[in-house]
Amino acid sequence: MQTIDAADYHDIVRVADPRLSPDGERVAFVRTVPDDEESYEATVYVVPLGGGDPRQFTVAEGVDSEPRWHPDGDYLAFVSTRGADDDRPQLWLLPADGGEARQVTEVAGGVSGVEWSPDGSRILFTQHSTAEDREEGRDLSVDSDYEPEEPDPRVIDRMVYRSMQRYFDGKRSHVYVLDVETALDGEREDALERLTDGDADYVGPAWGDGETIYYASKRGEEPDDSVEFDIYEHPLDAAAEGDVEPEAVAETTGWGGMIEATTDGKIAFPRTPEEKLTMRQTDIVVHDRDTGEEVTPTASLDRDVAYGGGFQWGPDEERLFFATPDEGSVVVWSAPGDASADPETVYGDGVTVEGFDVGDDAVAYVQSEWDHPGDVFVSTRGSNEATRLTRVNDEYLTDRAVAQPEELRYENEAADTDEAVELQGWVLTPPDFDPEETYPLVVEIHGGPHAQWTTSGTMWHEFQTLAANGYVVFWSNPRGSTGYGEDHAMAIHRDWGDVALEDVLAGADLVCEREYVDADEQYVTGGSYGGYMTAWTVGSTDRFEAAVSQRGVYDLTGFYGSTDGALKLVEYDFGTTPWEEPEFLWEHSPVSLIPEVETPTLLIHSDRDFRTPANTAELFYVGLKKHRVDTRLVRYPREGHELSRSGEPGHVVDRIERIVRWFDGYSDYADVPPALERDPDAGLSAAEDGGEGDGDEDGGDE
Repeated sequence: MQTIDAADYHDIVRVADPRLSPDGERVAFVRTVPDDEESYEATVYVVPLGGGDPRQFTVAEGVDSEPRWHPDGDYLAFVSTRGADDDRPQLWLLPADGGEARQVTEVAGGVSGVEWSPDGSRILFTQHSTAEDREEGRDLSVDSDYEPEEPDPRVIDRMVYRSMQRYFDGKRSHVYVLDVETALDGEREDALERLTDGDADYVGPAWGDGETIYYASKRGEEPDDSVEFDIYEHPLDAAAEGDVEPEAVAETTGWGGMIEATTDGKIAFPRTPEEKLTMRQTDIVVHDRDTGEEVTPTASLDRDVAYGGGFQWGPDEERLFFATPDEGSVVVWSAPGDASADPETVYGDGVTVEGFDVGDDAVAYVQSEWDHPGDVFVSTRGSNEATRLTRVNDEYLTDRAVAQPEELRYENEAADTDEAVELQGWVLTPPDFDPEETYPLVVEIHGGPHAQWTTSGTMWHEFQTLAANGYVVFWSNPRGSTGYGEDHAMAIHRDWGDVALEDVLAGADLVCEREYVDADEQYVTGGSYGGYMTAWTVGSTDRFEAAVSQRGVYDLTGFYGSTDGALKLVEYDFGTTPWEEPEFLWEHSPVSLIPEVETPTLLIHSDRDFRTPANTAELFYVGLKKHRVDTRLVRYPREGHELSRSGEPGHVVDRIERIVRWFDGYSDYADVPPALERDPDAGLSAAEDGGEGDGDEDGGDE
C-alpha cells in the first residue's frame, strides 16, 4: 500500500458549501480539485439524499462557487469566473431540472454574497467597485472584454488599503439587487439596482420580509480603525421612491458584519465585547424590530460562534443554528431565537464540520475526519448520527495508508498560575509504525493565535505526509486557542510567546517519554502565529535540530505598520501600540531573540501576503544570516497568506516537500545532506517532472 506524499495534493478532491434543496431531496455543493500546477477546477455537484452518486451540475470551466437554490427550487444560482478573470466572477442561473446556465450579470467588480429574496423574484449580492466604476455605470454593466487598469502609480489614502493578497485600489463594497425576470430577458443593466453608494463599505446584506433588506457598515471618524458597526434597515420600494432613507436600527462590535434576518423583523448578528476584543468570545445577538429589544441566545455558551460555518435561521425562523470550535472538534449548535433556552448540540462531536445548511427536517454538512479530508453528510435535526452522501476521495484513499491520530490529554504545571492547565493534543505515528523502532518527532504549532487544531481539516494532508516520511507528529491547542472557553483564549494576553510555548513543550516532553520517540531528534514548524511561535521557540531553546517558520510575524512593530486590519491583534492582544510601549513590543518580538538562535531555520513566505507581510520575515532572515545560523528564505510569487490552504497547487506541494527536505537534512534517519548543501530544487517533484501536476480530467455538461 502506498503512503501519502506531498505531490498527492494534485489528486485530493475537496468539497464545500453544502446547500439543501427546498424540497429536501438533494444537496448542492462545490467540488474542487487541482487542474494543473497553477489553477483549480471548481464545479457545482448535486447529490440526492435518498442515495445515489453525485452528479456534476455545472460545466468544468473556471471556478464556480456559492450555489444557492431558488426558494421554490426552480433555479440554482451560482457565481463563476468562466469567461472572466479571477477578480470578476459573475452571477449565473441554471434551471434546476437541467438545461443551459445563463449569465445574468457582467459587472466590473465581480459578484459575491448571493442571496435569493423570499419570493424568488430578486437576488441580493455585494460588489467591490470604485467611485469611477459607479459614475460610469460599470458596476451595472460592462462589455465582456472589459479589463480594469492597474494603478500606476498606486496612490493610497486609506489607513487599511489592502487585505490578504489584494490591494483595494479605491474599491468599496456596495449592495446590489437583481430583478431575475428582467435579467433572464437579457436586460442586464436594467435588471440591476445599486442600493448603497459613497466612500464606505456595506457588508453582510440579508433579506427580511422580501421588501426589506439589512446590511452593516463600520462607523466612526476613521472606519478602517473601528470595530463598531451600524446595522441598517433598507425598505426597497420606499427608498427607491425617495420616501424613506435607510435607517441605522442596531449597533454591534466585532470583526465583521454578517447578518441573518427573518421575515417578521428579527435580525441576528455577531457581537464581540470591544475590551480585549481579539481574545473574547463572539455571541449572536437577536434584535427585534417590533420591540427594539435585544437578546443573546448564545450567552450561556462559553464558545466562540464566529467560526467558519457561520450561522443561520432554521426554516421556521424560530431557532438559530451556528458552528463553534469545541475541544478539537467543530460542532453545530442550535438555540431558540428568543433566548428562552440554552443552546443544544445538533451535531459534530469528534469531527470537523466545515460548512452546514439547515432544512425542514435535515441538516447537510461538509465534514472531515482523521481518515478522509472531507465529504458531504446529512442528518436529521438533533441527531448525532449522519449519513455520508459522498466519497469523493475513495479512489485515491483505496491504496493509501492513512495513519490514525491518538488523542493526548495532559496537564502543564504553568509558571503563571497556581493550578495545572488541562490541555489537548494529538500524536500521529508513521503508517508502517513499529513500536520496537525509534522515530524523530515533528512538533506543529497552529496559527491564529485564537484558533484550534483538530485531527482533520486543512492540515490533514501535511500531517499525513510528515508521518509517511517517517516522523512522529505532535500538535496541540495551547493556551490562546479557541474551543476551550474564553479564559483559555485570553491566557496569552500580553505574552504570545512563553505561555503557549510552555504548553507546547509540556506536550512534546510527554511524547518524548515514549520509547519509540528519539528525544534527540526533534523538529518544529508552524504558520502565521505558528510562524511567530516557531521563531520564538528557536530563540528560547536549542532542543530542536531544525525548524521551518512559515508566513510568520517576527517583529510586532513592523507587523503593526504593514498588515491589514490584523493590526488590532497588537492593540487588543498586547493592549498597546508601538508608540506607547516600543521596548515592550520589541522584547516580545522573535527578532529580539536572534542572538540566541542556533537552530537551522528555513523561512517560508509569500510575496503577496498582506496579512503577515514579508518585511518582518526579511528582518528575521537577515538577522539569522548575520549571526551565521543555517537559514534560507523561500518566497512564493503570486501567493498570499492562504498559501498552505488554497495556493497554487504546485506551490502547495513544493512547500510541504521543502519542509520535509529541510528536516531530513539534519536528521540521522535520512541519508541526505542538509538542503543548503544541495541544489535549491534537488529532490523536489516540480524539478523532477518539469512542473506538471496530475490534474483531474473529470468533466461534465450542464
